Amino acid sequence: MTWWGHSTAWIEDSGTGLLTDPVLTGRLAHLRRMAGPAPRLPGAPDAILLSHLHADHFHCASLRAVPGNPLLIVPKGAREFTARALGREAAGRCVELAPGEQTEVGAVRVRAVPARHDGTRGPWSRDRAMAVGFVVEGQARAWYAGDTGLFDEMSDLGPLDLALIPVGGWGPTLGAHGHLDARDGAEALRRVKASWAVPVHYGTLWPIGMGRVRRHMFDEPGARFAEFAAQAAPDSRVRVLAHGETLDLGAAA
Repeated sequence: MTWWGHSTAWIEDSGTGLLTDPVLTGRLAHLRRMAGPAPRLPGAPDAILLSHLHADHFHCASLRAVPGNPLLIVPKGAREFTARALGREAAGRCVELAPGEQTEVGAVRVRAVPARHDGTRGPWSRDRAMAVGFVVEGQARAWYAGDTGLFDEMSDLGPLDLALIPVGGWGPTLGAHGHLDARDGAEALRRVKASWAVPVHYGTLWPIGMGRVRRHMFDEPGARFAEFAAQAAPDSRVRVLAHGETLDLGAAA
């Protein structure tokens, strides 16, 4: 898998390419990309995994920029919003999944799993769908959490080969409700029993004009997660990736 910042990752398994919650632009509303190169996709993905409707995960401009005509694997209830935001053609490529439901993409299986997070588009919008995570099963079993707080059923997800765990946010006032910080991310890793973990959802986007405000919340969550994980989940290995860096589980094993 390759991490392109925030929650955007390219996962490739058994010749199938999956893209998670793509944000491919240098700016998103009041947020600016403050680290890493602009994402460079290796080609057209077979499917895009969209965890929920928040604009830093379901980013319409980025979705329009993705090459090809990939499946859009979305939470239950998101097809109607997709039709309005991206058009009927995109809505026709949607596969809606509720937790426990799954679909086949090439040689892998994608299963929606619970997430503890608000499913609305935003406080200004009536659009709503579930918030979910995904488990991808091919040669490896990988969990992409989306946005979530801790929940009891996490222990049912493992054992896993790889966990992409959100450990931060995009601003100094982002609340803990429905999110994981570095310490809670380590607890999530303990629960899911993943052989490898990569911290995501930090160190990429920050409010314009606030580059020096609580900068530790931007820079440090990945390394802090690794420190906490060493105590909470000593049997798991953590790789803190730079933007654009790739973890090859076959080579790492």
